[in-house]
Amino acid sequence: MGGKAGGSTTGSASAIGISIDAAEHALAADTRAFVIGPYLARHAASRAAAGDENQRSHAARLDEAFGLASAIDLQIVEAIPVVLTALRPATYLGKGKVEELAERVKIEEIGLVVMDCALSPVQQRNLEKAFGCKVIDRTGLILEIFGRRARTREGALQVELAHLNYQKSRLVRSWTHLERQRGGFGFLGGPGETQIEADRRIIQERMTKIERELDSVKRTRSLHRASRKRVPYPVVALVGYTNAGKSTLFNRLTSAEVLAQDMLFATLDPTARALKLPHGARIMLSDTVGFISDLPTQLVAAFRATLEDAIEADVLLHVRDVSHEDTQAQAADVQGILRDLGIDPEDGERVIEVWNKADLLSGDERERQAALTELKPGASRPVLVSALTGEGLERLTDAIERRIARTRPVYRLTLEPGDGKSLAWLHANGEILEREDAEDGALSLLVRLPPEREGAFGARFPQAERVGSNS
Repeated sequence: MGGKAGGSTTGSASAIGISIDAAEHALAADTRAFVIGPYLARHAASRAAAGDENQRSHAARLDEAFGLASAIDLQIVEAIPVVLTALRPATYLGKGKVEELAERVKIEEIGLVVMDCALSPVQQRNLEKAFGCKVIDRTGLILEIFGRRARTREGALQVELAHLNYQKSRLVRSWTHLERQRGGFGFLGGPGETQIEADRRIIQERMTKIERELDSVKRTRSLHRASRKRVPYPVVALVGYTNAGKSTLFNRLTSAEVLAQDMLFATLDPTARALKLPHGARIMLSDTVGFISDLPTQLVAAFRATLEDAIEADVLLHVRDVSHEDTQAQAADVQGILRDLGIDPEDGERVIEVWNKADLLSGDERERQAALTELKPGASRPVLVSALTGEGLERLTDAIERRIARTRPVYRLTLEPGDGKSLAWLHANGEILEREDAEDGALSLLVRLPPEREGAFGARFPQAERVGSNS
């Protein structure tokens, strides 16, 4: 990045690039790293009583932090749990633990310490001084992952906006060595603005520019959604905890080539594909960014746009990794975010729970999960599948079709013998639910139609009798 700090907004952005570039350099693939999980010594029951929603075990939380760090190809030397009795304002960790870790950082030649918590700017700066290496917290790590995953213009802008918002609060750390007065001459010039104030202004100018660009991109996306509605296909959106297998399921259903890897946040940008279900119904299937516990507030706001398809979807597939030890806690996190978006996760007529990764279950576990699905009432009964092997996908598409069919008109009609043209039209534009062949070659059909085809159907088959809105 080139340019001067005091220039235009574009040139000014390069000044803050010093800080961002330094972070990216520190997070190179060959960086030796410690992942530290500093967790308060509370049992799940006491955490729940205190209103702490993250009731995962310390081991599970550290394992997730390890997965996050692995998603950007760090050379993780060790994941270290640290049980705290209290949080220290200056360093988050206790003095003795900081000294112990500093010695280990030196011995192992660690270049980066990832703290699985939210650090204040002062805590981050003090830990860097103590460890003699770069320190990032959970927010910084997730921002780095998002920065590497963004592929579309909107995704890149959302990442930059969130990153700048994060950097703005950390100028005390990034620019301490540049904090000086600059400005007026003589006795009347005044003190001018400090370097930190100038850089904060530069960041704010860049953020304002990005917000304007995002408004333009969002308008374009809303036009695309409006054009899809004119088709209009029902929208079915995949939601779920990160790494639950949404993209693998998306690929299995659509035969697309969306990035699907065993890593956290493999998908960031929303992807949509048209799909024809077995009985003929056409839908728009949308893949979305994975959810995660303790997602930083600025990221929830910044990436809300990527969940717009989910908010407006006719049917949501809540994909869960039932082979994961924390599947219940992960489901609770997703349900909480859905509620924040104004979606009732208990609405069985709109939300289908997809219990994925059945292929990773043992025989006994598979029977237990299958039995659990039967305990749920019919409308909200989960579907046990394996996106990898294709197991259970027929049950899933049937469940999707049942939801979509709720408000679709159903007609009964008879076609004359040899009227293949009309039969082909019905196959192309509706769903044939029942077919009876008479001895003379006439066909008695029960047909379900998408709303947008009902007018053309009525003009072509005035003799058809409407028998309901569901089969």
